[in-house]
Amino acid sequence: MGWFRDGSLKTNSEDVRLLARLMRAEAEGEGDLGMLMVGNVGVNRILGNCIDFRNIRNMQMVFQSPGGFEAT
Repeated sequence: MGWFRDGSLKTNSEDVRLLARLMRAEAEGEGDLGMLMVGNVGVNRILGNCIDFRNIRNMQMVFQSPGGFEAT
């Protein structure tokens, strides 16, 4: 999963599977809106280039980063 200049992401089926797993594990009890918000956070960690998420460039790294999601 990389990114294009327009901010959209290149994905493959494994990236989509990992994102779905993250959304369900973190927010299944919160309904669709909660899962959508968790998905947005995961994608934003890839797109964001802030000090906390500087080296996160794919969905696998979202799971493995320190301070990442707990339930996965």
